[in-house]
Amino acid sequence: MDFRYDVRMTATSIIEEIKHLPPAEQAQVIQFAYHLDAERKLTGQELSALAERMTRATNPAEAALVREAIARGFYGGAPRA
Repeated sequence: MDFRYDVRMTATSIIEEIKHLPPAEQAQVIQFAYHLDAERKLTGQELSALAERMTRATNPAEAALVREAIARGFYGGAPRA
């Protein structure tokens, strides 16, 4: 498949297009965005910000969620055991 896109398309214009999709297609976009985010490795700055958030967390459940986000962000994909 040959994919071509308009290089002038910005994130803002893409978001505006998504707003006009039928709900079922919006749901597919949301699912894709979550999947893409879960697979992406984070930058050092993003990992540092999460580490700071984890150390400041007073709720153990929040700290656990942030710890999982750090593992996902470091390795990409599902957290490692």
